[in-house]
Amino acid sequence: MEQRRVKVVKMSTEREEQIAIDTFHTTIHTLGRQNGSEGRRLRYMQKDGRFPVVFQKAPGEWCPYLMDIFTTLVEIRWRVMLLIFSLSYIISWLFFGLCYWLIAYVHRDLENLDNKPCVENVRSFTAAFLFSLETQATIGYGFRGMTENCMVAIIVVTIQDVFSCFIDTIVIGIAVAKMASARKRAQTVGFSSCAVVNLRDGAFCLSWRLGDFRGNHILEGTARAQLVRYVKHPLGSIVLSYQDLHIQNRDIVLATPATIIHRLEAGSPLYNLGPEDLLEEDFELVVSFTYTGDSTGMLHQTRTSYTPADIRWGQRFQDMLRLGKKHYKVDYALFNETTWVQVPMLSAEEYNRGRSPAESSRSRRNLLPSVKRSRDRCPVKPDVTEEVIQEVRL
Repeated sequence: MEQRRVKVVKMSTEREEQIAIDTFHTTIHTLGRQNGSEGRRLRYMQKDGRFPVVFQKAPGEWCPYLMDIFTTLVEIRWRVMLLIFSLSYIISWLFFGLCYWLIAYVHRDLENLDNKPCVENVRSFTAAFLFSLETQATIGYGFRGMTENCMVAIIVVTIQDVFSCFIDTIVIGIAVAKMASARKRAQTVGFSSCAVVNLRDGAFCLSWRLGDFRGNHILEGTARAQLVRYVKHPLGSIVLSYQDLHIQNRDIVLATPATIIHRLEAGSPLYNLGPEDLLEEDFELVVSFTYTGDSTGMLHQTRTSYTPADIRWGQRFQDMLRLGKKHYKVDYALFNETTWVQVPMLSAEEYNRGRSPAESSRSRRNLLPSVKRSRDRCPVKPDVTEEVIQEVRL
């Protein structure tokens, strides 16, 4: 087992060194050398759509976050946002309380009780802080109040009232924006846990499933798929190439779960890959669905990725849609379930090119090898005409 594993690594290494990338149809980014983790590669995108990317020594450091402070506050976590807003209120109360105390100190309201004060019953810093809190929060207990004796105190109260309205507007706006965040809506629109390869209308197709789990359905959206390849150079650097995949019916009305289809034809980067070649490849299929929420009108995006290990050859998704008396019934318990189908264990290029009689008989024996290798050995009749062979729960 160990020897076989070493051979696979050597074959893949030799294959990667000889790969030539067509730069006319792809976008290429070159990464630096890896440090100590040559045998292990991170995913380009996690299954939940997050990118495991950390920026180091970025130009400007904190400047981009401070220049777009509204977006920064919307994207930070709730506990950090609540801490920042609590501190903003407390600091503003302390600042204006200090201003009222200084006014009372300069006007000698702290020493001379017979003097006409600028603010009634403000004879200490504690009283000045309480007056600042009552003014900004519009509590108005009636014990402390502004007088007409000091114009400076009146100006400070006016500034504090305007500033308090400004803080309240920011807090309410950011709280509403966070509650209506596109990330929350994106969690209710999901992709299937795997992709499948089967025959559709006599041609090989790669497909995956997309569904909306909420009752208020999305009326329209656009699906997109991109193939990210990894090519290692002998010196240790990594080249990432991005290539768009053509999708049939890119615009989708997601009232019911939809199956997104990519036809494996000439021009497709997966055209010459068979089931065995697929396991030796090192790429990642990044898929996304961009749509507008009908409730909020905001733009949302749901995304995930599939590695070669997530692609099932010779399977199709189970039917979820049933016709009832008054409604179409969708069983989401079958969203990630697939069934076996008869598919030649050949690449789309070899299948379209045609085979000799000897190759045809050999391909018949190679249908569904995973069923034959299974310990349960599900019986398969040679004259099977139905599409469903065996149910697999993923």
